[in-house]
Amino acid sequence: MIVTTTPNVEGRRIVEYCGVVAGEAIMGANIMRDFMASITDVIGGRSGAYEHKLIQARQVAIEEMCARAARLGANAVVGVDLDYEVLGANNGMLMVTAAGTAVKLE
Repeated sequence: MIVTTTPNVEGRRIVEYCGVVAGEAIMGANIMRDFMASITDVIGGRSGAYEHKLIQARQVAIEEMCARAARLGANAVVGVDLDYEVLGANNGMLMVTAAGTAVKLE
């Protein structure tokens, strides 16, 4: 499955638009990760635990989007947009959404 943020794939012609597809991933943060992130906030630097969760959530969202595109018979998803949100009473959940247009390429 070709996945791109561009509206087309260079050198390939779109022969059919299959529809808009999306994938979502909601990941919870845990107490230890929050504690380590708060230390990182104080001393500076990057939070590896949160970065790992963000990467994981993005991969899950893209995989879900691709699976939905494949079920429509598509071999590519173009115009992909990734959105990130925090949810929950204390912003303890991370949501990543991937959405694009499922297409069939020549």
